[in-house]
Amino acid sequence: VAGKVYRPRMFRSLKNDHLYREGREELDEGGHRLYKDRDLKAIQKRSNYGRQVMHTSWLEHEYATLQRLHAAGVEVPRPYTTGHNAILMDYIGDEDMPAPPLAYIHLDREEALSLYQRVVRNIELMLAHDRIHADLSACNILYCEGDIWLIDFPQAIEPEANPSAYRIFQRDVVRVCEYFTRHGVRSQPYRLAADL
Repeated sequence: VAGKVYRPRMFRSLKNDHLYREGREELDEGGHRLYKDRDLKAIQKRSNYGRQVMHTSWLEHEYATLQRLHAAGVEVPRPYTTGHNAILMDYIGDEDMPAPPLAYIHLDREEALSLYQRVVRNIELMLAHDRIHADLSACNILYCEGDIWLIDFPQAIEPEANPSAYRIFQRDVVRVCEYFTRHGVRSQPYRLAADL
């Protein structure tokens, strides 16, 4: 298993996090919707306490997204549990080292085409289950012995709830296509995004 440990500093540096929070419910430590006025007001004011609540909500959104997508058959690590500041999930890699991001892998054209088709299938499956990764690129796809896993979902959005969803989705598709273009796979990212 692997533990993804969240550090509050990593969220302070996330640019435009409001873009991903639009239309999203805030979640408590148990993954339930926040109803307490005190918590919601603290988030609005971005007080120290409000930032802690946002941090917890960010983690719980990633965990819930991983659960949903794994159950739907999307190629993501299986999530097991979440704690105060971490998510426990499948470890991807071998005994010596974790799987590297696809961005660091050079593929021949045949393998690149096969993996491109798998990534597009995963994107389509995520959409079918009301999720857009919102930061998808070859940096957030792990590669190990010809297999892939999509990772890092705290910013994932629901297409119907977020008014910027199409723009964010299109950016994901373009980034993925740009990577595979460098490996000889021809695509039309804007048309693909529109078709999906």
